[in-house]
Amino acid sequence: MSVMDKLKQMLKGHEDQAGKGIDKAGDFVDEKTQGKYSGQVDTAQDKLKEQFGADQAKRDEPPQQ
Repeated sequence: MSVMDKLKQMLKGHEDQAGKGIDKAGDFVDEKTQGKYSGQVDTAQDKLKEQFGADQAKRDEPPQQ
């Protein structure tokens, strides 16, 4: 079992928290690099959310009004 599979298994049911953590980590990197790599950081955040299903959890929720 790969490390990514183990992480996915551990985070199952907590996709929204994983997404928040990914956002927080990306914001930290942007702050430390003064936004120099913000495009790459955003891409990495999107890919990680995709891998862990954090973006899927948002799509499954009904829109809030």
